[in-house]
Formats: sequence, C-alpha cells, structure tokens
Amino acid sequence: MNQDISGVRICFVIPTYNEALNINPLLRQLTELYRDPDVAFLIVDDESPDCTASLVRDFISKVDSRVHLLQGKRRGLGDAYVRGMTHAIDTLGADVIVQMDADFSHDPAVAGKLLDHIVGGADVAIGSRYVAGGSLDKRWHARRRLLSRWGNRLARWIGGLKGVSDCTAGFKAIRADKLREAKIESVRARGYVFQVELLHRLIRCGARVVEEPIHFRDRERGETKLGMLNMLEFFFNILWLRLRNHITFIKFSLTGVCGVFVNLGSFSLLLEFGLHKFIASPTAILASIVSNFLMNNYWTFGDRVMVGRKSVRGFKFIVVSLIALLVSYTVFVVLSMLFPKALPVLLQAAGIVPGALLNYYLNSRWTFREAPREG
Repeated sequence: MNQDISGVRICFVIPTYNEALNINPLLRQLTELYRDPDVAFLIVDDESPDCTASLVRDFISKVDSRVHLLQGKRRGLGDAYVRGMTHAIDTLGADVIVQMDADFSHDPAVAGKLLDHIVGGADVAIGSRYVAGGSLDKRWHARRRLLSRWGNRLARWIGGLKGVSDCTAGFKAIRADKLREAKIESVRARGYVFQVELLHRLIRCGARVVEEPIHFRDRERGETKLGMLNMLEFFFNILWLRLRNHITFIKFSLTGVCGVFVNLGSFSLLLEFGLHKFIASPTAILASIVSNFLMNNYWTFGDRVMVGRKSVRGFKFIVVSLIALLVSYTVFVVLSMLFPKALPVLLQAAGIVPGALLNYYLNSRWTFREAPREG
C-alpha cells in the first residue's frame, strides 16, 4: 500500500453470515497486512447462528482492538452494507471505505492496490474480474459464469452503467465524502443488487471510477448465500434503475404542463382584470417560470445529487428562463402583429411551444447537467 495514504482513516467493512470458518484467518491476514493505527476493520454480522460474532469479540479482546463488531437483524447484504458504511463514517470517522467479502473470494493484499488508486485521485476503485488481467476461479461452473456475465451486461445496458466492466463487484475502495453525497443511508436494495445501485448513485454524483484487475477465487470454506430470490431482486431492481431515469423526464414534462396551465390561467385572469395583452403575456410567463422552478427544484430533481452549488444552478435556471421568456414573448408579439384578430390565448399558447423546448434543452444540458465521469 502506498505510504501516502497514512493519516487517512480507512475502514474495511465486511458483512458476515455464518462465516465462522473464515473470520479468524481473514482478520489475522488483514491486521497483519495493514498495521497502520488509522486502519479499522468493521465486521457487520447479522445474527449468524454459527457464533461468528463470538469469534470476532474474542479476536478484538485478545488480538487487535482495531477490529469492531456491529450486529443487527438479518435483512440482506445491502442492508448490512448500509448500516456498516454509515457506522464506519459517522462513528469511526472513516475517510475511505473498503468493502469486501469474508470468504477469501477477494485477496486481502489487493486492497492495498485499490487504496493506491484512491491516493491517485480516484473516488471509487473497483476490484474487477472483467477488465484485462482479471479472471475467475476455474471451479466456477458454466451456469454461475453465465449469470455473472449477463448480470453485468444488464447493469451496463439497462441500468445505465456503460463504461464499467464489473458493475456487480463487491470489492471496492470508496471515498466517504462520495458515499455521503450519494446518500448511502437511503439505498433500499437488500440483496446483491446493492452493488449496482450503489455504483449507479456514485456515478450520478460524478465519482471518478477506476478498475483494478483481480483474480476472483471461489470460497474454500462455508456456503454461498446467492439464491433465486437474489437473482429475481437483481433483475427487477435493474429495471427500476432504468425506469427511474425516465420518471425524471416524465416529471419534467408534467412540470412543463403545469407551467402551461399557470401561464394560460394567469394570462386569462389578467385579461379579465383589464390588463393589456402585451403586459399580461410576460407577467403570465414569469408566473409559470416561478412555478416551474419550484416544481423542478423540489419535485423533479428533488432526489438527485447534483454537481455544483444550488445557488449556481438557481442562477442558471433564471438565465434559461429569461431566455425562454424572451423567445416566447417574441413569438407572441410577432404572431399578434401577423394575426391581429386571432384569439390572444391561442397566440400565447403558440409562443409557449418554442420557449418550452428551448427551456428543456438548456436546463437538461446545462442547469441540471451531471458532471462527466473521468476515466
């Protein structure tokens, strides 16, 4: 491990369930490899009936107090990681989280290479089976290889994780500030699809992701926890990630529709009160701009972690809205001159169309643009 990482608080977060055969050898190897006092090891055990937790307690009291134990009810791998990462950041003060399995599928020594990538500027370093130099245990049967390969393809194509070779990897080093930005505590995925949802959130936050080739070994002791329910959850959650992207577009469109009603409703009311149409038109447009901003800010993009300060995005939104206002008003004035006898509300509606299209394009490409992922 690069010595430049010294002074940075690192925490290995390792979920366990019935890992009594592996936990002591794993902890001994980890604590011998990473002796820095700023390195901690958090075991998240979910009511293992094989006394895994008792073995961890013995290790803490007799061997190394840098090891910590967090227990809870068994609610799946994702829930264990969410609790573990949150505890590591909030209670143990971790700056970097290393997540890995307890069954020696992930070589503890390779964690140092992942940490070196973090020192080099990466936000997320993945121990990858599917980049050049990566490999799988020859004992993996064809069915498991097929599931793993197609699981990654689904994550890339449907889940929107293009550019990452190993989307389902459970061996990562991640900066804590990016986990906070990704709102790790709100991840709901319970099973193995947690890895995909977490990566999806991190990339949406603009995280710089790199991949380090690893050899993935099959477990020597204990039994795998992967079952049919995990596979079904994986498939449906990948679809949901994709659908969520379209939901944002639908919300933006509905916000625009509401803005049209606010625009036309305000315009009609102002005409009823005797206001001149050339004054009523920009006033109604401004009313729709305010309503669109509030809906986009608190509803359309309310759950999105955006790059940059909110004040800057607010300024951009105002600039875009003023440009859209100018376009809409110009169209309204030109049409009013060309068709002086036309119903004013129809001319106002015609002016909305080009302004709305320009508004969507500029806001999606500029105001709410996500930072491109660095190589």
